[in-house]
Amino acid sequence: MRSRLTVFNQKGGVGKTTTSLNLGAAAARRGLMPVLIDLDAQAHLTSILAPISSSNDSLFAFYSETRPLSALARSVALGGGTAELLPAHAELIKVDTLFGKGPGVLNRLKLGLDRSFEPTNGSAIARPMIIDCCPMLGVLSLSGVFASERVLIPISTDFLSLRGAVQLESTLQAMEHVFKQRVARRYLLTRFDARRRMSHDIAAEAQQRFGDELCLTRIAESVSVAQSPARNLDVFSHAPDSRGAKDYEALLDELLSTGFWEI
Repeated sequence: MRSRLTVFNQKGGVGKTTTSLNLGAAAARRGLMPVLIDLDAQAHLTSILAPISSSNDSLFAFYSETRPLSALARSVALGGGTAELLPAHAELIKVDTLFGKGPGVLNRLKLGLDRSFEPTNGSAIARPMIIDCCPMLGVLSLSGVFASERVLIPISTDFLSLRGAVQLESTLQAMEHVFKQRVARRYLLTRFDARRRMSHDIAAEAQQRFGDELCLTRIAESVSVAQSPARNLDVFSHAPDSRGAKDYEALLDELLSTGFWEI
């Protein structure tokens, strides 16, 4: 499952959806046709790429009606290329209460992705998948981790965001007895402003805590990255020569070159 990547932090506003969107766009512009999975009931990624009105067209139908994921996928333009989106809807907030937290529901997304998107020919190349999670630690976010077994954790350069990442580190450690191995993870600094002392303080503390699992790439504070979602665009479509576009291109290169994400 090295082709799957879950983007998660137990703190909102750190750049999870922005990172999912633009990392997917970086892959799409290389012709890799990624699959983006929106597991957040706020449906921000869906609202940018392909808004829907009915929960029957969303991942909620996968859980409530066992509709196959392939039937819910929507083709979207991304980064000058193409991708597929598995859309979210506000009804996803009900998944925890309706279906509990047993192994059956936690493994459902993984099995659904296996059936709908994994190559049947052993020589075929698996498509890259990016799973955008909500900040709540519940069925959906845990399902995202179970489906990929590798997590990219954005940390905006403020102390509450770093605290959320530290909490998630403890959560992942607690899950090791379930996976029988260490869940692979990388930590990514976002909204990094080299002019601010606090950005450098957060970077130093993150380096001390996470060591080699901290990405070398930093996503700089960028007007283009901030503006593009408001225009329903990824940063490459909005401002292809911007610092933000270059940062996300560098992030893709780093994740691939280190073997953390295999496409």
